[in-house]
Amino acid sequence: MDNSEIAQVFEELAILSEMKGDVVFKVRAYQRAARTIEQLSLSLEKAVSDEVDLKTIPGVGSAISSKIKELVTTGKMETYEKLASELPPGVLTLMNVPGIGPKTAMLVATELGASTVEEMESAILAGRLSALPRMGEKTAENILRHIRSLRSKDGRTPIGQALPIAESIIASLREACPDVREMEYAGSLRRWQETIGDIDIMGTAHDAQPIIDALASLPSVQQVLVKGPKKTSVVVHPGIQVDLRIVDDDSYGALIQYFTGSQQHNVRLREYAVQRGLSLNEYGITVLETGTLEKFADETSFYGRLDLPLIPPEVREGMWELDIASRGDMPYLLELSDIRGDLHVHSNWSDGRDSIEDMVGTLAAKGYQYMALTDHSAGLGVANGLSIERLRQQRTVLDTVQQGCPMKLFHGSEVDIRADGSLDYPDDMLAELDVVIASVHSGLGQSSEKMTARIINAMHNPHVTAIGHPTGRLLGTRDAVEADMEALLQAAADTGTAMEVNASPWRLDLKDTHITRARELGVPLIINTDSHATEEPEAMRFGVAIARRGWCEPHHVLNTMPLERFQAFLSTPKPQRLRVFAGLG
Repeated sequence: MDNSEIAQVFEELAILSEMKGDVVFKVRAYQRAARTIEQLSLSLEKAVSDEVDLKTIPGVGSAISSKIKELVTTGKMETYEKLASELPPGVLTLMNVPGIGPKTAMLVATELGASTVEEMESAILAGRLSALPRMGEKTAENILRHIRSLRSKDGRTPIGQALPIAESIIASLREACPDVREMEYAGSLRRWQETIGDIDIMGTAHDAQPIIDALASLPSVQQVLVKGPKKTSVVVHPGIQVDLRIVDDDSYGALIQYFTGSQQHNVRLREYAVQRGLSLNEYGITVLETGTLEKFADETSFYGRLDLPLIPPEVREGMWELDIASRGDMPYLLELSDIRGDLHVHSNWSDGRDSIEDMVGTLAAKGYQYMALTDHSAGLGVANGLSIERLRQQRTVLDTVQQGCPMKLFHGSEVDIRADGSLDYPDDMLAELDVVIASVHSGLGQSSEKMTARIINAMHNPHVTAIGHPTGRLLGTRDAVEADMEALLQAAADTGTAMEVNASPWRLDLKDTHITRARELGVPLIINTDSHATEEPEAMRFGVAIARRGWCEPHHVLNTMPLERFQAFLSTPKPQRLRVFAGLG
């Protein structure tokens, strides 16, 4: 039993416990165990076999440790089995539908006898679901929409799942084959699209065969589809196709450019080349008049042969990038090194795994100038949200941690935006905070009109710094809320409210198209990781990449500001902050 399977059991155990009405702290303990286990590098199965003390793992106490050992050694967990037997059959299956929480699943299972998604859909179409207490036609319509959306998923893989797989394969091939010189993933993954189809890997080596053999023999390979002298295709767990191509060094630039795409970018580039008497393909550039094939070892020389600067992969979508490049106007896009702080970070005071000290130490080690601790507000009970008293206690702790810390620590909160648009803390409490990230976590099925008004109302609060993960989506599992994004972005510009680019690879929210529009409107963007554990600040690279897809330069992003200027931004009343953001104040 691998760690992901164990984590899934604890995730389901948390759901079952919540359905059963167990105390909140027990539900949170199971959730935290699931989160921790997912991120562990050591195998729990091996740890149990080696009699490792599991209580040394953060968040694993005696009760959780015993349950892990029971699960690993017997394949079952008595607590799980008992809870599952006391609840309606199939109730967990219903929660595969985005928007269905534990209480709704229980209601549907007990009142309607539905134990499958199909039975729930039938109940909706028959009008039985809308007749239940606290449901209504609008809720039923939203659930039906989620069911149909779930069915229409095209099988693409979120980048947060695909990128680690690609990086692991490349690392394994480099380790197995010292002859590998260049090797990189291409395709939509290299363009940092939020979901990908297949994984394309390009490389160079004197002898391709050992590399091809090494790929085919990786433990994660489920099936070998093609195995040729220069290319091989395999399917790896969990069902993703990987295509590997190996060429000579002098062909690498043309190869990776061609297979990075996008298709529309390459079409436009070929048309551009033909007008100059040239033809492009994955082998190089051919001079049409003479038939001479020119090869390129890198992309910079490939684009240079066309009198173009290197066009960053993130913007190769066949839109306006070629026009901009040919005019010599290609901007300096944001780099990871431009980020000077992370302003959405959680600790174990709410639903994070690690302590304030550990989170601060991790971010300080990255060389940041500042960070904001933003644990959840009181209303999000399942996340152990902080009461006003606990929030003020936390400020005292943070002040102590600040002593001797080279990085400026801002005290903040991720404050719930309630269904009516009000905030989870009163204004006098919000005024005490340095940074306020206002987010929607509940009532995600509201109409577009209500959701739009709800978020805009929060923007008008003078203490709200930014709107967190504005659309609420979770890639592959939960659709974005219905809201008028143009109205939201315009309101953000009008009120001087920043919009978050949540760098969590499962959110990437705002998405690239929204980022582009926000940039056009002059909305301050802020890239945060929403970290809940010490390894999660590494996700900043996802946020930076999505911002690059939105053509962001450093001056478009709030947390590229040096500390002094950022503090000036915070101390300026809204909406005059826009002048500071634009460098005018």
